Amino acid sequence: MQNPIYTVSKIAEILNAAPKLVDGEAIIRYLIIDSRSVLVPENSMFFALSSHRDGHEFIKDAYAKEIRNFVITEAKYINEYPDCNFLLVHDALEALQKLSAYHRNQFDLKTIGITGSNGKTIVKEWLYQLLATDFNIVKSPKSYNSQIGVPLSVWQIEADDTLGIFEAGISAVNEMQHLAEIIRPEIGILTNIGEAHAEGFGSKKEKLTEKLKLFAASELFIYSPEYVTEVRAKDLPGKKKFSWSSKQPADLQITTVEPIEGNCYLRAIYQNTEIECMLPFKDKASIENGMICWATLLALGYTPEQADLRLEKLSHVSMRLELKNGINQCSIIDDSYSADISSLAIALDFLNQQNQHPKKTVILSELFETGREDLDLYTEIAGLLSQKKVNRLIGIGTHISRYADLFNFETQFFEDTNAFVEAFPGLQFNHETILVKGARRFEFGRISKLLTQKIHDTVLEIDLNAMVGNLQFYRSKIKPGVKIMAMVKAFSYGSGSFEIANLLQFHKVDYLAVAYADEGIALRKAGITLPIMVMSPEESAFEAIIKHRLEPEIYSVEILNSFLNALSDYDFDYPIHIKIDSGMHRLGFDQTETDTLSDLLKDSAKVKVQSIFSHLVASDAAEHDGFTQQQIERFKTIANQLINVLGYKPLLHISNTSGISRWPEAQMDMVRLGIGLYGFDSALANNRGLQTVMVLKTTVTQVKTLEAGETVGYSRKGMMQNGGKIATVKIGYADGYTRYFGNGVGKMLVNGYLVPVIGSICMDMTMLDVSGIDVKPGDEAIVFNQEHTIMQLAKDINTIPYEILTNISQRVKRVYFYE
Repeated sequence: MQNPIYTVSKIAEILNAAPKLVDGEAIIRYLIIDSRSVLVPENSMFFALSSHRDGHEFIKDAYAKEIRNFVITEAKYINEYPDCNFLLVHDALEALQKLSAYHRNQFDLKTIGITGSNGKTIVKEWLYQLLATDFNIVKSPKSYNSQIGVPLSVWQIEADDTLGIFEAGISAVNEMQHLAEIIRPEIGILTNIGEAHAEGFGSKKEKLTEKLKLFAASELFIYSPEYVTEVRAKDLPGKKKFSWSSKQPADLQITTVEPIEGNCYLRAIYQNTEIECMLPFKDKASIENGMICWATLLALGYTPEQADLRLEKLSHVSMRLELKNGINQCSIIDDSYSADISSLAIALDFLNQQNQHPKKTVILSELFETGREDLDLYTEIAGLLSQKKVNRLIGIGTHISRYADLFNFETQFFEDTNAFVEAFPGLQFNHETILVKGARRFEFGRISKLLTQKIHDTVLEIDLNAMVGNLQFYRSKIKPGVKIMAMVKAFSYGSGSFEIANLLQFHKVDYLAVAYADEGIALRKAGITLPIMVMSPEESAFEAIIKHRLEPEIYSVEILNSFLNALSDYDFDYPIHIKIDSGMHRLGFDQTETDTLSDLLKDSAKVKVQSIFSHLVASDAAEHDGFTQQQIERFKTIANQLINVLGYKPLLHISNTSGISRWPEAQMDMVRLGIGLYGFDSALANNRGLQTVMVLKTTVTQVKTLEAGETVGYSRKGMMQNGGKIATVKIGYADGYTRYFGNGVGKMLVNGYLVPVIGSICMDMTMLDVSGIDVKPGDEAIVFNQEHTIMQLAKDINTIPYEILTNISQRVKRVYFYE
């Protein structure tokens, strides 16, 4: 069959939309929900979705990107853009899902649907590896499994595809039915059911019941009995069922799980016969995901021997882009494990978020398994790179090299990775952002290693997707029109500077705030254009503040006079922010100083007050709610006095992270979001609803066995009463792991076990008591993550998460992940 052709008129008919058409015959190939992610504008249709942000706000941006086809729910935009096609619908998300479901119904395609709490994406990617030799497979890009991600994934189906593998994730009841109608899975796979995304459900049973709706019409259902105990066996979906378990009888009953030199040997009973397989992984999550894949192959009719041969060849799946520091002041985006059009577009979007270097370079291998002709494929890639304003392409592979003439910017081509490595010493890489993206067979990890600065074995991993999730969490709590100022002071709470600011700028926060001028200057030099407030401006830095168009916090008459004197005779309406002391008694104008401040502001045309603000002392604590209310009222009184004098209304803001959560009436014109971005909010029980952003990890340097009575570390403070085994790890107080964690106070996760610190913390190293645990040099030690949390570390030494984060030294390398 041929791929269906969708004109705007045809889509209007499918959606039963009210059309206003300029060119109803325009052909649509791409569905766009983000105005920043445009491939071919003339063949794109923008859906103005309303979730945390109203998509209609970005019609102007999409129009500037030359998109002329829109699905909207507000008719007022039709007359603003008379040269565009508009489809007016009741619900834009429902329209997106309806169009995708229609597209799915045009194909007689075998589909696998995957849902669960954990493991969906890895199982999907591994099944792709296992089945790619037998099918032309279309699958969800990365972890596109939401109400938006699923329709965008299914829209990719083409006539040549013979198998679809799609994952589905939900966060509340009554969501899965929509996804089931879009995917229509013939085969259903349920992965692990855990606590992830549990906040949207009243119970585990409610969550499981909702997830199982995906498989209501499936022919085959693959599951583990341990994860469906809340549902009666007769109520499980699927005309046929295939179970797997390592704990109880099942169709695939795993009897042996044995780690062998980095691999895992599995033995099981299947059809009354003992079978076996080898997985090239040893961690618990990978073993379980491997079991699911083993069960799936057997349920699909593959022999145990075929399954074993394929499973032992499984390879690591990196679903995340890594942003690292590179050689010669470069930034490296490492996506060296996969290459296809969908993931290339995602990676290029992330590349475009980076503003710290003017030059953008892509090192790209040729793409395999797309099922497309080379000319068509590389023509599209050339257009995509041009549209994303890539400055330089280094292509690797004979196929991409044949089409060098398609790329009308700086290029170099190499036959294979070895040729690139040999030429590397003569290649120039300086002050540029480099995306390294290659199909697995090209071993681009070698290229990434050449370009990346050597990383200290102690690493702080920052999950940028989790940070965006936390930003959206707070956006859902603020009222329409309320702006967000994001706090990026103190090296963004230890997590980075331009890396975090680029992300926040891309996701359209309204303001950034830093502590000192040098922090703001560094952001300006890295290409950050957002307004930046400097909270502790020093007189010596006023010249630099003005030069880089930073906006000072003015907290006293003296600092205001000094700043006015620093402005030239040609400066008018320079933006400043007035700090009111409503009860913190740290910085700010008291009510007694209002008249003096008013006189200064009234008589000066040099400055313009952008905002008036104050800071809540105890917005997280119910016992101080009376004082918080008093602060809010005092602030409003002083702010109104100033507004009367100014003759215009600046932005008013007093709410911090906990204030957003507990004091909606105090949102005013803007809120200041700080530690909540990083996953902590003392106003939320156990930070409910927030995601863990950072993981601090190190590695084991050496393992020693000690006799009873031997001591460990300085001053012999660590005593091995009964003897045992210690592991030395590469982190110490110079890295920010304070000496307070010594002598059993601190703990780290090693190979799944929480083990105590023994002895004193050294400058560069720490010793752990790992007695009874299988540990070897090179193993990972987790200082904190989502299980062993920063909250726990802070509690252990009687401090707060802020201090733990900001103490992590600059020599600890930051690696940023983006999915």
